[in-house]
Amino acid sequence: MGQREIARAVQKDDSAHTTRIGKPLRVALFGFGTVGSSVARILVESRPEGLELTHVFNRGVARKKVDWASKNVVWSEDAGGVLSSDVDVVVELAGGLEPAGSWVRRALESGKSVVTANKKLIAFHGVELERLAAAKGGHLKYGAAVAGGIPVIPGLEQGLAGDRIERMQGILNGTCNFILSRMEAGAEYATVLAAAQAKGYAEADPTEDVGGFDARAKLAILMRLALRVVVDPEEIIPQSITSVTAVDFSYARDLGCTIRQVARAEEREGNVAATVGPMLVDLRSPLAWSRNTENMVILTGKYGGDVVFSGHGAGGHPTAVAVVSDLIALAHGSRRVEVPSVPAKIGAEFEVPHYIRFLVVDRPGIVAEITGTLARERINIRAIVQKAGYPAHALPFVVTVEPCKSSTLKRALTSIGKMDCLLEEPLNLQMLE
Repeated sequence: MGQREIARAVQKDDSAHTTRIGKPLRVALFGFGTVGSSVARILVESRPEGLELTHVFNRGVARKKVDWASKNVVWSEDAGGVLSSDVDVVVELAGGLEPAGSWVRRALESGKSVVTANKKLIAFHGVELERLAAAKGGHLKYGAAVAGGIPVIPGLEQGLAGDRIERMQGILNGTCNFILSRMEAGAEYATVLAAAQAKGYAEADPTEDVGGFDARAKLAILMRLALRVVVDPEEIIPQSITSVTAVDFSYARDLGCTIRQVARAEEREGNVAATVGPMLVDLRSPLAWSRNTENMVILTGKYGGDVVFSGHGAGGHPTAVAVVSDLIALAHGSRRVEVPSVPAKIGAEFEVPHYIRFLVVDRPGIVAEITGTLARERINIRAIVQKAGYPAHALPFVVTVEPCKSSTLKRALTSIGKMDCLLEEPLNLQMLE
């Protein structure tokens, strides 16, 4: 391309930019809950250049109306009517696969852009939806889908695009972090869960959060952007935090650790490993410093080393900040970032130390049986820890083992699980070092 052609291309881009800012993007909110109302509040109070809130869709929308929004905003219960209107951007904040997926597809099919915080939709259908957006001339942005207001996704798409990320680990669910950090301070699970629900951090049915499914969806998204692999989220088997008790935090402290729900993944020579669940974290690790609803993501690049993202990962305002940031990027002519990725299967395993807590009716020979079973699987024991003060009819003690494959340890624990002295299934947690 010659100098004259380059100049014309630059002038064309400048002209498009001016036109875009001169005529605000018309924005429709789908969902006016905690995040949706926060997005509207920012748009009304901050008045970002190039954006205009024109429509709000919600079921039972009459009860959602607020007096601080512009009188020109159309409040509607007709999703189809809003989607067929002249809005430029649909902000989907309803969550879930359906009907949100149908709304997003219809918006993209008509050439509109979409901004969403829907991690499940992006985890399961993100690649398909990005292709649709590109084919129809729109954009799909989802910076709020992972880690709330922390700019992890923009950081991966742009700031770290020049590196090769080899592994990642992080705290991706603010609800679980709130619960576990409060339990670390001495509270009971049920009490903290009730407090999380009262504050709006946890749903009435908290399974998505405490069961690890929410973090699993977010991990799958980050794996595509960081490790450049597309995986089926359901191949990642999450572990619930509900089996963690106060005694585990007590033993963890003795081992110089605490407990956090951690999502981690790595890729080595084409082999991908990924897992989500409560893990023992060294007190010197940045992950141990994260409290309450904070999220943290640690990315390790081949060239740039470790990069840490940290901040508030839950709540209406932090998530709304990410949504509005995506909207501002669209208003200023942001282009779609191409992130090449390949389909992959999760076939590798982490080889890490493990913490195993047993609860038994005490009798002679228990430790010998456990150590013998572990030895037959060639698993080396690191330590056996037993606190005083617990009754013989419900005695908790801990065995930590040297790095081993999870599948090998699972075989050993299946055999150990047949012992007549066990009161419950042993709790097996990975230990991050």
